[in-house]
Amino acid sequence: MGDYFERVVDLDVAQEEAPELGARLVDWLVAEQIVTRQTDATGVYSLYVNEGHVPGPHWPRAVADAGWEPGPLAVVTGRHHHVAGQGEDDAEYVDCPRCGARTTFIDYPASFEADPALWGPFRAAVETWEATGRGSAVCRSCGAASPVTEWRWPDAYALGALTFEFWGWPPLSDTFVAELSDRLGRHRTARHTGKF
Repeated sequence: MGDYFERVVDLDVAQEEAPELGARLVDWLVAEQIVTRQTDATGVYSLYVNEGHVPGPHWPRAVADAGWEPGPLAVVTGRHHHVAGQGEDDAEYVDCPRCGARTTFIDYPASFEADPALWGPFRAAVETWEATGRGSAVCRSCGAASPVTEWRWPDAYALGALTFEFWGWPPLSDTFVAELSDRLGRHRTARHTGKF
């Protein structure tokens, strides 16, 4: 069972600033009547929160095609790693922010699981970042240690302290996502779709 989601992850906001920024974005979404202040747990399958904001009367402004009624918008704060898809928790690869060398963790189609020797140090660094705000990994090519938030992750893997999860919504429009990003202070964002 489960539901489809579309997620926008702020890649730049500090954890300390995430609750206030998230509240400002909710204020804007409520003022635009895209969502309401009312919350509901129905249809929210987030790993991090139990309920979300109910869609408002102008929710179609946020989507490319209003083909069906959406579910709630869950706002997630706190340092988390996010993956697109269902049943996946590992990144496929990562590129070094210093030299650009790629480390491939999952060598499709030869393997569908991450190589523990390669992924293990990165996973540990991500877990340290989630717990403390600091975590770095060493590049196998150039030997430089870089914070995990500076590594270039694939589109399906994101690290962030503020996330908007649109549960059961029709696909969001590019215009709406650009405006959301603008209102985040033009922070870098990642956009995921998937099923939980």
